[in-house]
Amino acid sequence: MTKSVFFTFPPRKYIISDLEKRIIEAFEVFDHSGSKTVDVREVGTIIRSLGCCPSEAEIQEILVAVEDQETSGSVQLDRFLPVVSQIIQENRLQPASPEKLLKAFLTLDHEKKGYLTKEFLSKAVVEDGEPFTQEEVDEMMAIAIDAETGHIPYEYYINQLMVRPTDDDIYALAAKL
Repeated sequence: MTKSVFFTFPPRKYIISDLEKRIIEAFEVFDHSGSKTVDVREVGTIIRSLGCCPSEAEIQEILVAVEDQETSGSVQLDRFLPVVSQIIQENRLQPASPEKLLKAFLTLDHEKKGYLTKEFLSKAVVEDGEPFTQEEVDEMMAIAIDAETGHIPYEYYINQLMVRPTDDDIYALAAKL
């Protein structure tokens, strides 16, 4: 009897999808020791680097699911990967659509001028909802403000914010599974 020369593929649980590869790559950037472990304080940054937009409350929920109970303050890749993979496959934490952003800006633009002032928007994002840090406000204003008028023409700003999905977008990869 002759032995088969064909490779036998491992069961599905060992095949890593493109989505999982992207999550692992993002995780490894913050795994400075190569131990497949990151500090819990890096989890939000890792998830955001994948193109997800979680609130701080959502980050805390994820931490409850992934934090290593034995070594508090750390997250193991083997716990992180399935949780984040599932979140993305369920299309959770996606960035807001242009329509949703426009609706939010229109709600703030009581006079329907098509723009907001720097002072008004700065105050709104610091005091309402999930507050921005001063660094986040400064970054936003650097992109949002029209240099000629000093105002924030929000339709233009929304277009600046929009990232056009590509084939390697994390949610596009999840849709292929």
